[in-house]
Amino acid sequence: MNRTWKQSLMTIPGVGVSLLPKLACPFCWPAYAGLLSSVGLGFLISAKYLLPLTAAFLVLAVGVLVFRAHERHGYAPFMLGLFAAAGVLAGKFWWESNPAMYAAVGLLVIASMWNVWPHRVAVPDCAEKQIN
Repeated sequence: MNRTWKQSLMTIPGVGVSLLPKLACPFCWPAYAGLLSSVGLGFLISAKYLLPLTAAFLVLAVGVLVFRAHERHGYAPFMLGLFAAAGVLAGKFWWESNPAMYAAVGLLVIASMWNVWPHRVAVPDCAEKQIN
């Protein structure tokens, strides 16, 4: 009973973040500026920090794909994630193309889902005959 309550409590930050307004909304910028400034992170709103922060988070996301890759689906999801991360950076900062960036983000999500997708466990014939 106590563990269920704690797990439910841990979902509150995720729900809170999902309720935050989007960055594309011009009325939301003052809210984000106020929120970040109140905790001393107002400088992150600046565009000169956006490229390094985006690159750092993409390195983290692709690094998770390569961690223990030989135990999952090999290095194919990592390679797709690497391609997608390059597409996010190129689409956002060099081409300034939202469709290219969103397509690359979609590829990164696909690579992440592919990486965590469980393997089918093959049942040996002798075990199958014992079950029946």
